[in-house]
Amino acid sequence: MSNEVRVRFAPSPTGHLHIGGARSALFNYLFARNQGGKFIVRIEDTDQVRNVDTATEKLMESMKWLGLDWDESVDVGGPHAPYKSMDRLDIYNQYVDQLLKEGKAYHCYMTEEELEAEREEQRRRGETPMYSGRDRNLTEEQKKAYEAEGKKPVVRFMVPKGQEIVVDDAVRGKVTFDSDGLGDFVIVRQDGIPTYNFAVTIDDHTMEITHVIRGEEHLSNAPRQVLIYEGLGFEPPKFAHASLILNEDRQKMSKRDESIIQFVEQYRDLGYMPEAILNFIALLGWSPGGEEELLTKHQLIDAFSLDRVIKAPAVFDTKKLSWMNNQYMKEADDDRVVWLSLPHLQKAGRLPEFLSEELKQWAYDLIVLHKEKLDCGADIVPLTELFFENTVDYDEDAKAILAEEQVPEVMNAFLENLHALEQFEAAEIKQAMKDVQKSTGHKGKKLFMPIRVAVSGQQHGPDLPQMIALLGRRVVTERLKALV
Repeated sequence: MSNEVRVRFAPSPTGHLHIGGARSALFNYLFARNQGGKFIVRIEDTDQVRNVDTATEKLMESMKWLGLDWDESVDVGGPHAPYKSMDRLDIYNQYVDQLLKEGKAYHCYMTEEELEAEREEQRRRGETPMYSGRDRNLTEEQKKAYEAEGKKPVVRFMVPKGQEIVVDDAVRGKVTFDSDGLGDFVIVRQDGIPTYNFAVTIDDHTMEITHVIRGEEHLSNAPRQVLIYEGLGFEPPKFAHASLILNEDRQKMSKRDESIIQFVEQYRDLGYMPEAILNFIALLGWSPGGEEELLTKHQLIDAFSLDRVIKAPAVFDTKKLSWMNNQYMKEADDDRVVWLSLPHLQKAGRLPEFLSEELKQWAYDLIVLHKEKLDCGADIVPLTELFFENTVDYDEDAKAILAEEQVPEVMNAFLENLHALEQFEAAEIKQAMKDVQKSTGHKGKKLFMPIRVAVSGQQHGPDLPQMIALLGRRVVTERLKALV
């Protein structure tokens, strides 16, 4: 095995990059970069039924969006090419032949109907359903007879009886499994394509993978993979199984769980910042060891180690993600926040696809005005609703404020001052408010709250003079006049 740390992320090209997959990719990436090793992206495409043509490209796009890069893969090549399972069938066949020749694997001719009948009988007896080993010791004559019937065999790995299988796990310590609970498992299907457990083991060995870092759901695969390593005389890698990711109800995240956005591409499309998503995912089952939670990619690389990967399940806290992305949005350049937010106003039909220079500047100022409140780019739509409404709906609290005795005097004075303004801009509007204060004697909430409520219907919001400037002279005048 290589002295250099070599890790891999090996997704199946069956869809978009899931948060769980993104975390596995990130943990491998951070470990490789921390150790000065290599990060490999390999495509496990042996499930021909579920594969999606464009999935590999989309998976890689999502990883690049997160800020990950890799040393070897289908797109950059490398010394262990090819990096797609279906392009490696000749390699797998060599090792299948070796196991068959050494009597560590065998052909099994049982049909699915026969296997199901066997399992049903085992359930009836109260036993755990597993393959009985019926075809373990077939003679050549029996094999020929089955083949004469047109039966195509699978290849099964011969699991040794009564053996304790030890998985040396960097997160969980030594985890032991009883070989008698596994049954002889399939390593090559009837169509000649290897199963996941066999392909991944051969790939990890031939690509000199030193550490296999993945989610806890793969722990049940580890004993089968260890047996294959041992059967072929290979040294197993160091395993590290990160905790499950739970939803906020502390239930295992399901891809059908609509309470959580689960795919990286969706966060990109909602106008999240990749640095924030990367930061958030890194903390799902790993601790940096201090109080600071806002960490750059380079800080994550410097701090990452497997001994800080946590056994306890990680909870996907959507409120924490919103808070974290908001922190990143606040610190971002105004141009970038506008770039993330503007498409959502256009998609919602609030702004046209092609903007005049004047409208472009207006939209820019509108988004920057709300920057502090943005948890993601898509939030700009509900936050700016009042700027696109023809009328204002006043709730009971707003009506109570507008019914205060000083309001008519304040409104009339403010209208008069606005009418006199040559430039309808924030600085001039702010001065007009100060002039109203001087002329009426009303100040603080008695002055500003009725004006805010009158023009927006809301008691809270962004900077008032800037908001009024963006609403525009005509709209503000109409809203104030309607209340005088």
